[in-house]
Amino acid sequence: MTEYFHYQQDQLFAENVALNDIAKSYGTPCYVYSRAALTDGYRQFAEAFKSRDHLICFAVKSNSNLAILNLFARLGAGFDIVSGGELQRVLAAGGVANKVVFSGVGKSEAEMRMALEAGILCFNVESAPELDRLNAVAGSMDKVAPISLRVNPDVDAKTHPYISTGLKQNKFGVAYTEALELYRKAADMPHINVTGMDCHIGSQLTETSPFIAAAEKILALADRLSASGIVLEHLDLGGGLGIRYDDETPPSIAEYAQALLGTLQGRSEKLIVEPGRVLVGNAGVLLTRIEYLKHGEEKNFAIVDAAMNDLMRPVLYDAYHAIQPLQKSSANKQCYELVGPICETGDFIGHAREMAVAQGDTLAVMSAGAYGMSMSSNYNTRPRAAEVMVDGTQVHMIREREKVSQLFASEKIIG
Repeated sequence: MTEYFHYQQDQLFAENVALNDIAKSYGTPCYVYSRAALTDGYRQFAEAFKSRDHLICFAVKSNSNLAILNLFARLGAGFDIVSGGELQRVLAAGGVANKVVFSGVGKSEAEMRMALEAGILCFNVESAPELDRLNAVAGSMDKVAPISLRVNPDVDAKTHPYISTGLKQNKFGVAYTEALELYRKAADMPHINVTGMDCHIGSQLTETSPFIAAAEKILALADRLSASGIVLEHLDLGGGLGIRYDDETPPSIAEYAQALLGTLQGRSEKLIVEPGRVLVGNAGVLLTRIEYLKHGEEKNFAIVDAAMNDLMRPVLYDAYHAIQPLQKSSANKQCYELVGPICETGDFIGHAREMAVAQGDTLAVMSAGAYGMSMSSNYNTRPRAAEVMVDGTQVHMIREREKVSQLFASEKIIG
């Protein structure tokens, strides 16, 4: 629970709006975001890093809704993208290309052309073949591509293996031991301009020590580059700062910034950071209605109308999300498995939750603003949820609920 999602007289509110009113007006499942929470998170980052030249590039993959991207763009954010589609979203939302860094291990020629045409700030190159392709594509367009190498520092992020990205067995980045030679190759390419160095070691990190260890290795490599005559304009130290879902104790934004800035004392390079989850995770909830309470011999099930297609994190990462009733009840609590209607045993929202609930009640799945809607799907031909943003006492629809007819509108029957 945060100041932006809180109880007033036993009713759960988003800012100054009762979530029950939103559920009645917009239906369920429904994602609800707090504009104040989003704004406050970004401003905390800007304040924490104000002592040096920096750029905050929001990780679009964590939540790509146009209204959220537009809010961050107007606050001054750049963006970290991993696809041509995300670039088009950023531009449609009012973001500027020269504040965009393009990460990802599988950039296509078409995506490279699109990014070069738009004039992005930097490509975070993740392999030697990608560097070769980018040089050729830029040459065919008579352009020069600004690049960083995403260097894999082989640092254990101490997070879930599926979201750990900085170990040498991960698919991401260039091996630390090979980076110097690849930088030298890049510096000799006619259509490549070496501008920076990038690293990203994982997501949902709850300690500062992995960030510091990675930064120290990156700085040592940057010094070796400088000695070779390759001087960098910026250092991109990635994102990954975690949030509290349950009993985690991640560092605050200020503590995280202090740790990074301490390692950068005496450095002149511009700093780029790529926060995602920490800006949006606790700024959103997922509303879901209990369709049935099913009591069994070994387990009780609360069958809700949200499912793994709406929120993938529990089944994908065995992730925990707190679940709160929109209206507190004094009835006796029982232990329930919170499950969805999808035809998979793994379709669950939460295990063994003690709740006082009845059929028809609406619940809020907390901390759902990151990797919720952006990872959703239409499995079982389920329309994706509506999304709304609360701004004080105002509620704005920022994505309409899909209609089933939209899901097969582009399909063709053949005779």
